Amino acid sequence: MTNNQLTFQDPVHRFPDITPPKQDQAEPGLDADLIPQTDRGEESYRGTGRLEGRRALITGADSGIGAAVAIAFAREGADVALAYLPEEEEDAQEISRIIEASGRRAFLIPGDLRDADYCTSLVEDAVSQLGGLDAVVNNAGRQIAVESIEDLDDQQWEATFDANVRAIYRVTKAALPHLTPGATIVNSTSIQAYAPSSHLIDYASTKAAINNFTKGLSQQLAPRGIRVNAVAPGPIWTPLQVSDGQPKDALPKFGKHTALGRAGQPTELAPAYVFLTSAESSYVVGETLNVNGGSSPTP
Repeated sequence: MTNNQLTFQDPVHRFPDITPPKQDQAEPGLDADLIPQTDRGEESYRGTGRLEGRRALITGADSGIGAAVAIAFAREGADVALAYLPEEEEDAQEISRIIEASGRRAFLIPGDLRDADYCTSLVEDAVSQLGGLDAVVNNAGRQIAVESIEDLDDQQWEATFDANVRAIYRVTKAALPHLTPGATIVNSTSIQAYAPSSHLIDYASTKAAINNFTKGLSQQLAPRGIRVNAVAPGPIWTPLQVSDGQPKDALPKFGKHTALGRAGQPTELAPAYVFLTSAESSYVVGETLNVNGGSSPTP
């Protein structure tokens, strides 16, 4: 595994500069059908025991960033409960297989995070199957591009906030009774929180809300020994982009505006989540760690 996260490499050329063809998948999209395929660290991520014995719940863990985080957590020694939509079962089964091949346990808990009852039962099922809970990664998100606010209807606005913001609140609230000092919560925000695209008004608004939620909650929970932080990805190649997350004409140019000149791969996000979950970041509280290939978000 020469292309792993521990070796000295040129970041410009570590992964291919992809030019994705125009393509379309029904929401929420599958990694299995994505062209080109993503790199989630299946062959490259090397663990060093940084999360040994941890019990983690990861939402949106079937594909893209969530899948890469799940694989990295397993390689670092954690058992993982994977939350995902039922339509994503094919991808989830593959990630479960990779986790178990890495010597850790994987538990599949499908459902829709827009359903308040599922958010509660998800946490209870994860705690029961894992034998406890030490880490929560709120990663699942919904992104649908709409060019004009006149075409952005109430139903989409509400569905995006339900999936991206209300779900984080509900899952976090349900998880708190099970979290003890040393536990961590990591939320996925986005560069869109700082530099919103005109066609992602609702999505960008939710990501700004997640930043604010993260910083406020971190102050509340830090005295209890529970750290809350966030990761803000830039343009990362995932099924989210082709299931109406981007205008189709924009796909061939996706990520080429960054300083590195290419889109990121999900596995390039995973070390940020590992760091914020590990004891190495014990003095990091309320931080949003930008992983964006040299895009320039406004602080």
